Amino acid sequence: MEDKAWSKGQIVALILGPVLFGLTLLLLPVGLLTFEARVAVSTVIWMGFWWITVPVSAAVTAFIPILVNAVFNILPMGGIISDYFSEIVVLLFGVDLLAIAWQVTGFDRSLSLKALCIIGPSATQQIIIWFVLPALLSTVLPNAVVCMVLTPIAFAMLQYVSHEGSPIRSIILLAIAWGAGVGGVGTPLGGAMNLIAVGSFEELTGREFAYLDWILRLVPFMLLLILVGVLYLLLIKPKNVSLEGSKEYFRGLYQELPPMNRDELLSVVLFGVAMLLAFVRPLFEQWLPGLKPAYIFLLFGMFTFVLPKQNGEPLLTWEKAEKNIGWNLLFLIAGGLAVGGMISDSGAAQVVAVQVAACNLTGGLGTILLFVAFTIMLAEIASNTAAAAIALPVVISVTQELNLNPIPYIFITAAAFNCAYILPTSIRAIPVAFGLKPSFMGKNGVALTLLSILTISLFGWLLLRFVPAFGVI
Repeated sequence: MEDKAWSKGQIVALILGPVLFGLTLLLLPVGLLTFEARVAVSTVIWMGFWWITVPVSAAVTAFIPILVNAVFNILPMGGIISDYFSEIVVLLFGVDLLAIAWQVTGFDRSLSLKALCIIGPSATQQIIIWFVLPALLSTVLPNAVVCMVLTPIAFAMLQYVSHEGSPIRSIILLAIAWGAGVGGVGTPLGGAMNLIAVGSFEELTGREFAYLDWILRLVPFMLLLILVGVLYLLLIKPKNVSLEGSKEYFRGLYQELPPMNRDELLSVVLFGVAMLLAFVRPLFEQWLPGLKPAYIFLLFGMFTFVLPKQNGEPLLTWEKAEKNIGWNLLFLIAGGLAVGGMISDSGAAQVVAVQVAACNLTGGLGTILLFVAFTIMLAEIASNTAAAAIALPVVISVTQELNLNPIPYIFITAAAFNCAYILPTSIRAIPVAFGLKPSFMGKNGVALTLLSILTISLFGWLLLRFVPAFGVI
């Protein structure tokens, strides 16, 4: 396939990125920020602008911190370079390998079709299933994988049971993308952005973070967000619409699948055992202190290259893995970690925290609303991972400046950076490729964004005020 030439808009964006960096560096007040802090903030502006306008791949943008630091030398380069193959990146790499094994054996499709066999013809049932199923799957699988697997299945079904231009088509495609995003709240494995939060917990406490702590505190947020999302889609669905024949369609597809074979079972066992060991790690931590979840998933991911399929070939070859690993996402999280580290280590986050704390914040509902709205805005215009990398240092600095425990605010912020509904970026670009109009997504995404900000803020405030254990890990 031929590479496309840059458009005029991309050329302008390409030039404006470093120009904005230079202008920000010059215009930021010298008396307020050190030179190192001004360089860090300018780097965020440059990266954020390129992540929004995309004149180059997001993965290319992710390497800007290295280049900026090479020129301005504001921090030890070793610290920045280490973010590009940090423990978080290792964990994501291992999870990717196991998820690819599901794709290679076809288990991901079998699982999806089996779940969809229970679906009925009513629009209400359709919306609920298409929102809840991707949400549940994305708690352990990458959001992009879930969305890429389910969207073509839904599109094929809609072609079969509805006429072109039917509003229910747009709503179901929206349900998949939004559900896959919200489901990431449920576990640390729900997305790269969650792993950044895990790193923040470990840095603050000086000890390993237990994944069970995440589930106990954030699954209620996930369930609430699923409920809000489903209710909103049911509110906008057309009346008296049904999709007759949908259950039969899925049953037919599922019956055409061969029985579960040894290869599928092997891929399921590898993923299941790795996930189990990650969650029960406190039981064996004293004997294997170095075998953290990142290395557990890498170990079982490596097994996919050495364990044989029924035909004697490896379950996964490097050639297959190389084509399917989410390299963009790996580099994106690395770049997000690097720029987040620049913001923290240069003192920029502390300065921002002091200014925000001066706004008479008390750590109550107003503070939470500010954190949540700021984080969701970042998730919309950049990415969930970038939002986590930029927002968390600010949240931690502000809470510490106010002499508050930052732990509960990090959990609330984690729920926020998993929410993005408006722009056709990230996984939300997938349903657009299947005919969903960006204008439809944007119009309805604004309303759901406002509802999500209120939901996360109010629920987080209630937990903070009435459940003391929420902030203790």
